[in-house]
Amino acid sequence: MLFQFGFYSSLLLITFSQGLIYSILLLMKGFRTGNKSNYWLSFFIFLCSIYIAPWMLGFAGWYDNQPYRDILFYTPLQHLFFIGPVIYCYTQSLLNAHFRFNKKQLFHFIPGVLYLIYIVSIWTYDTFIIKDYYFYTDGMDKDFDSWYQKSGLLSMVIYFIISLRYYTIYKKVIFQVVSYADRILLRWIQNYLIAFLIMLLLPIFFDGMAYFYPHLKTYTGSWWYFLFFSIVMYYIAITGYSNPVYSSIPFKMAANNINQVVLLSENKNAIEEEFVIDIDFETVSENNLLNIEEWKSRVQTLIYEHSMFINSELTLTDVAKKLNTNAAIISKTINQGFKMNFNDFINTYRIEAVKQAFAVGAHQKTTLLGIAFDCGFNSKATFNRAFKKNTGFSPKEYLKEYSFTAP
Repeated sequence: MLFQFGFYSSLLLITFSQGLIYSILLLMKGFRTGNKSNYWLSFFIFLCSIYIAPWMLGFAGWYDNQPYRDILFYTPLQHLFFIGPVIYCYTQSLLNAHFRFNKKQLFHFIPGVLYLIYIVSIWTYDTFIIKDYYFYTDGMDKDFDSWYQKSGLLSMVIYFIISLRYYTIYKKVIFQVVSYADRILLRWIQNYLIAFLIMLLLPIFFDGMAYFYPHLKTYTGSWWYFLFFSIVMYYIAITGYSNPVYSSIPFKMAANNINQVVLLSENKNAIEEEFVIDIDFETVSENNLLNIEEWKSRVQTLIYEHSMFINSELTLTDVAKKLNTNAAIISKTINQGFKMNFNDFINTYRIEAVKQAFAVGAHQKTTLLGIAFDCGFNSKATFNRAFKKNTGFSPKEYLKEYSFTAP
């Protein structure tokens, strides 16, 4: 097989081959763990890898030799209409344990399928009907048509925005239903979305730079764009493969209220248990049938007398079960009665327990982190952040401010 090794073709070959390898590794990880988000990330890395293939193969001599030229012409390698939907499906599968690929999700892939049909139609007409170039008389690969590149970029921007919105909703959901929200905020998804945003900004950046350096508009100059694109792809592949955290919170959007979600049972055999909860306590809906003050008292008594806040894995459902009610009532009680989300509500008890430990000198016998763990926190970062938010001081500043002996 023809491949002319050189500076331009060889560097892209490295990132191209590494992308394919990580795509396979992610696929295998998906089979091994059963987590479907790995399949979507594998698909994304594969699409990114073949996206740079025309430039790599072009510098390797394919556009100048047959039959390789026709292979590049009639094989779509830049699937711009697929990348955006794959990003969106990956985001959902990573954040929502309830996510399933269905007919509604399939709708997002229609533009990509239509583009495939378009390329197949061109190949059929040129190869079997007129047996000559008709659509390729200009010698330009259809993947590089201006309309396709611009509409493809627009599609990816749109799916980036709705993926970002989905992550925003997810953050609101977990703060309302678990007491360990910081641990499953998934910093990876933030970094992943930022990396994808860089991918989207790269063509805009290079177009701007081409105004000052026209050489960047040439075939050789454009190579730099694909090099930087492949580097970002490589970062996503490596860090995505090593990401070990996935959300186990199943939910779906409420049908008629953007500030509500339907919280589903984590037990697949009891999926019929569904509770509508408000994800924004500042805009929570009123419910005159709910005696807030009575429920406030019951919740406070349960949390304090049974020290439930010590459980670092405490969830809204756990509290609801102890009080023989459902998660929706407890969520509404905390939102309306205490004007805070569930995560912050439980952390206030943990912080009070930490301050009581300071008062009796526990910090002189053990570490601050040890006290934090004993009071229900699960990480140093979460403890420091919650303590600062609650008291206005870091733990060490608090000890100094209130004249406790520092550890």
